[in-house]
Amino acid sequence: MATLTAGDKAPDFTAKDQNGNTVSLSDFKGKTVILYFYPKDDTPGCTAEACDFRDNYQSLLGKGFEVIGVSTDDEKSHKKFITKHNLPFPLIADTDHSVVEAYGVWAEKNMYGKKYMGTVRTTFIIDPEGNIKNVIDKVDTKASSQQVLDLL
Repeated sequence: MATLTAGDKAPDFTAKDQNGNTVSLSDFKGKTVILYFYPKDDTPGCTAEACDFRDNYQSLLGKGFEVIGVSTDDEKSHKKFITKHNLPFPLIADTDHSVVEAYGVWAEKNMYGKKYMGTVRTTFIIDPEGNIKNVIDKVDTKASSQQVLDLL
C-alpha cells in the first residue's frame, strides 16, 4: 500500500454515497476538496469530526471547499448518521475498501492488544487540478476543519 503525500495525483474513485448516487472524485474537478477518511459512523470521535465539518460547512464552502467523508460503512449506515447529525455533505460507502486502499489508509490497527484491519483517520486536501495539496494524518476530531484552514 503506497503512502500518498503532497504533490501526488489524488487517486480518482467512483463509489456510492448515502443515497445510492454514484460519486467520483473527478466530479469535483475545478474545486478544492476536503476528502476525509474516518473509521465508523456514529462513534464518538467520528461524530465529533463530522459535526465539526458540519458546524463549519458554510464557512468552508465560502472559502471554495467541498467536503466528502469516506468510511467502509454501507449506504444505510451513512444515511442514518447523516439524518441523526444533520450532515450537509456526502458520505461515501466504501464497502469494498477500494477507496481506503487507493489512499493508503486501510491498515492494521491495534486496540486492547487485538490486531485488526481498519481505516486510519486521515484528511486529504485535493486542489482543483486533482493533486494532493496536504495530508493530515494526526487529525484533531474536535477541530478538523480548523486544521484544514491552518494549512492554508
